[in-house]
Amino acid sequence: MLRHEVLLVLALSLGASAVSSLIDFAGVLTRPGGLGDSTATLNGSHAPDRPWLDLAWQLFGIATALVPVALVAHLLLRERPARGALAGPGLRALGFDARRPAFDLGWGAALAAAMGGSGLLLYLGAHAAGASLTVVPEALPDVWWKIPVLVASAVQNAVLEEVVVVGYLLRRLDQLGWHPHRALLASALLRGSYHLYQGLGGFFGNAAMGLIFGWCYRRWGRVMPLAVAHALIDTVAFVGYALLAGHVDWLPTA
Repeated sequence: MLRHEVLLVLALSLGASAVSSLIDFAGVLTRPGGLGDSTATLNGSHAPDRPWLDLAWQLFGIATALVPVALVAHLLLRERPARGALAGPGLRALGFDARRPAFDLGWGAALAAAMGGSGLLLYLGAHAAGASLTVVPEALPDVWWKIPVLVASAVQNAVLEEVVVVGYLLRRLDQLGWHPHRALLASALLRGSYHLYQGLGGFFGNAAMGLIFGWCYRRWGRVMPLAVAHALIDTVAFVGYALLAGHVDWLPTA
C-alpha cells in the first residue's frame, strides 16, 4: 500500500514533472541549435494583454500546484495516531510547522546564501559551456501584481518540492525499508530530473542541492528550514532577474 501510495503521489506531482522534463530535454537536444539556442521560461504570462485574466491564471496555477502538499498532509493524518491522539501527525511529522521559527529562519537563510551563490556560478558556467539552456526566470508583463506573484511562485515551489521530495518521500522510503543512503540518492536524483528541462547544469546542480538538503533533513528532522532556503533562493532569482535583466551584461537573457 505504501509503495502504491508513493507512486501515485509522485505521478500527480513531481514525478510527472520529471517525465515531462525528460521529454522536453530530448526535444531540445534534437532541435536545430541544441541547448545553446534554447530557452526555458519559468514564470510566463498566460494572457499578456489582459492583466486581470493573467493574474487569475497565475493564482490558479500556484494554488493547484500545492494540491499534492494537501494530499500528503491528508495521508500523514491518516497514519496510525499516537496514543490518545485523534489523528496521525500530519505535516508536523516532517517538521513543516512553526514550532521553531528562529531555527528555521536562521538555518534557512544560511542555506540560501550558500546554495544560491554556488548555484548561480554553476548556471553561468554551464551556460558558457553550452550545457545549459538560457533560463528566463520570469517573463511577466510590468503590472502591479508582478512582484507579489513572483514571490508567491517562489514560495509555492519551495513548499511543494521540500514537502514532497524531501520530507514525504524520505519518510515513506524509510518505512519501506530502504537504506538511508539509497533513499537520499533517490530523492536527489528525482530533484535533478524534474529540472532537466534546464539542461545538464540544471540536473546536476539540483541533484547536488538535493543531496545537501536531504542530509540537512536527516540531521534536523525538519523540512521548514529547507522550505525557507528554497523560497529565498527562488525569490532572489525571480525578482532579481526582473530587476536586472537587460541592465547587466553577465546575466544571460533570451
